[in-house]
Amino acid sequence: MLKARVAVLVSGGGTNLQALIDAQKAGQMNSCELTLVVSSKPDAFALTRAAEAGIPTAVVDIKSFTDRSEFEKKLLEVLCENIIDMIVLAGFMYVLSRDFVSSYLEKIVNVHPSLIPAFCGDGFYGLRVHKAVLDYGVKVTGATVHYVNEITDGGKIILQKAVEVKDTDTPESLQQRVMREAEWVILPKACEIVARRILNEKETERET
Repeated sequence: MLKARVAVLVSGGGTNLQALIDAQKAGQMNSCELTLVVSSKPDAFALTRAAEAGIPTAVVDIKSFTDRSEFEKKLLEVLCENIIDMIVLAGFMYVLSRDFVSSYLEKIVNVHPSLIPAFCGDGFYGLRVHKAVLDYGVKVTGATVHYVNEITDGGKIILQKAVEVKDTDTPESLQQRVMREAEWVILPKACEIVARRILNEKETERET
């Protein structure tokens, strides 16, 4: 069966990457295959997770480039060499430019730990999101998987899942629950949705 070739872009521990690896092993992503993991940091633990799962890896060290466009150019080269159909940003700590995104238009997805449009955009990442949620006093938060465009967290929403905020929550406990109950649930589902669409478009192109 033909599958969309997926590259996962990472910068850190790779917990969302692990969720994708587990979902693939469980047969929950039948339209796509995790083909490559690319890290912007050479010491990211996500690379170890990928290696243990038998997924090829590459490092495009952002600190090796003084120019943003050169970093993205190298990133695109690696993706093209590996014939990548779609990209998943999983803790990738870098905002991609309009030029880069246009190369994979509506083929790049990101997971964000809030219900967009709340608590998103520049400066909202990691524990900062959950601290803001608690500071504001909202009773429901969650996660969103969305297409990536040149605006931080600004692309079209694919899936969302809500998570209750508890009175006893800390930013750390809320982060863990949002990951477990929302991020790790909807990210594989969203990948399957996008991959199926990409494969259908390829099939249509072949028929025309």
